[in-house]
Amino acid sequence: MTAPMTRRTALLAAAGAATLAIPQRVRAQQQYRPEYKLSVVGNRPIPLSEGAFQWAEMVTQRSGGRINLRVYPGSQLVGGDQTRELVAMRQGVVDFAVFSTINISPQIREMNLFSLPWLLQDHRGFDAIINGPVGEELFRALAAREVVPVAWGENGFREISNSRRPIRTPEDMRGLKIRFAAGAIFNEIFTAMGANPLQMSFADLQPALSTGAVDGQENPINLFLAFRMDALAQRHLTVWNYVADAGAFVVAKQVMDSFSAADRTLVIEAARDAARAQIAASRAGIGVDGNRASLEELGRRNVTVTTLDAEQKAAFARITRPVYDKWAQTVGTDLVRRAEAAIRGARA
Repeated sequence: MTAPMTRRTALLAAAGAATLAIPQRVRAQQQYRPEYKLSVVGNRPIPLSEGAFQWAEMVTQRSGGRINLRVYPGSQLVGGDQTRELVAMRQGVVDFAVFSTINISPQIREMNLFSLPWLLQDHRGFDAIINGPVGEELFRALAAREVVPVAWGENGFREISNSRRPIRTPEDMRGLKIRFAAGAIFNEIFTAMGANPLQMSFADLQPALSTGAVDGQENPINLFLAFRMDALAQRHLTVWNYVADAGAFVVAKQVMDSFSAADRTLVIEAARDAARAQIAASRAGIGVDGNRASLEELGRRNVTVTTLDAEQKAAFARITRPVYDKWAQTVGTDLVRRAEAAIRGARA
C-alpha cells in the first residue's frame, strides 16, 4: 500500500507543479468569456457606429480571438433607449460601449459641457477640449462611474434640419416641432428660441419625421445623409455648429480588470486607432481640409443648405445665453471657464 500511495502522491505533486508553472496570462485567458458585448447607438455607416465596429474587429483580430467582441448596434441591449447604456454597463449587461456624450450627460453632469450652445463652434474648439486637461477631467468623471474610458471619438457637430423653411435667425425657429435625443439642456435651448422641442429615441425619429409628428431634428450631416432624412421631408438644413457630440470609447471596469496587462494595452490601443479613424470619418466631406463631398451630395438631393456666418451665430448665442449660464453652473463653473480658455487659446 505504501509504494502505490507514494507514486500517486508524486504524480499529484508533479501535476500541481505543472499547474503552477502555467503562466498567469494563460490561466487568465482560460477565464475570458466566449463573447463580450459592445453597445452603440445607431448602425453603420454613421461614423460613431463605424468606430464601434472597427474597435470590435481590431480587438478580436489582434487578440487572436481571445477577446471576442460582438457589436450590438441601435442600442438594442437597452431596448433602443440610448440613454440607458451607462446604467446597463454598470449592471453588467454591456461590457464595452461607444457612448455619445449627449446620451450620458443626464447621468454625468460634466458631459453637458459639449452641449453648451455655441461654446465649441468649430473643430479647433472641439480638439482643444478632448486633447487637453479638460478632456482628462471629463474622463475622470466617467471613471468614477465604474467604467474605464480609453479614447475620445467624435460623432460630429449637430446641424438642424426641418421640413418647413430655411433657418437663418432665431425667429425662424418659432413654432417648429424639433426632436432632440436626450438632456434637459436641449429642451431649454430650443424653448429659448421659440421652438417646440420633443424628446425621443433615434429609433422613433424616422417614423416621426415621415408622419410629420415633428418638423425637424438636429444631427451631424453624415447621419442626415446615411439615413436619407431628405426622403423624410427634411428639405432645409442649416449649418450652425451649435453643439458637438463627442464619442467616448469605454470598457466596464470589472471587465477591464479581468484582462491581463498585455490585453488591457491591446484594448486601449485598438480603441485609439478606431477613434482616430472615426474622427476622420465624421469630418469627411463637410468642408474640413477643403473636402465638400457631403455638402455637394446634399445639393444633389435637393436639400437647401444655409451656412450661418459668425454674426448670425452670435444672434442665436445671445438668445440662448441664459441657458448657457444656467448649465455652466450644472457642469461646473470652473470647468467651463477652463474650457473657454482652452478654446480661446486654440483660436489665437
